[in-house]
Amino acid sequence: MSTGSRPPSTRSGRALRTPGTQPGAASLDDTDRKLLALLAEDATRTYAELGKLLFLSAPAVHERTRRLKKEGVIKATVAALDGARLNRPLLAFVHVDTTSWAVTRQLLALQELPDVEEIHTVTGESAMLLKVRTRDTQSLEQLLARIHAIEGFTGTRSYIALTTYLERGPSPEL
Repeated sequence: MSTGSRPPSTRSGRALRTPGTQPGAASLDDTDRKLLALLAEDATRTYAELGKLLFLSAPAVHERTRRLKKEGVIKATVAALDGARLNRPLLAFVHVDTTSWAVTRQLLALQELPDVEEIHTVTGESAMLLKVRTRDTQSLEQLLARIHAIEGFTGTRSYIALTTYLERGPSPEL
């Protein structure tokens, strides 16, 4: 199968798993993917509105959405908040270096801080990558001081975002 082609479907419209599909990946047909794209764009649409856009009945959209939630494809329905309007205009990405994986696990305690939006373990020169949103540089400095107080941490590198042009989740398209 060439790159960009769609997986073959059964008569029911369900997508079949094809070679190269990640283990644990959900089987999604084109309608599922369109539904996910519409929900990612605006999750406040009613099942009736979505049905019109997908040429499905509202109950059919509801059933697909229920199944996608049950399968874990839709993890949550959340509001996209504006950091600047919430007095957290400073967006920064902090690379954290540690001496061991045990220290990396200790850093997971940072998830309790409201300024920390994301925590990722990564490959490369850093052990972890944090996405943080703070009021100002002084608040960022306080967060960095808290990280520096953890034994076994060896350094941080912070990158402040000047302008965000795109911020979204994963695309449902293949």
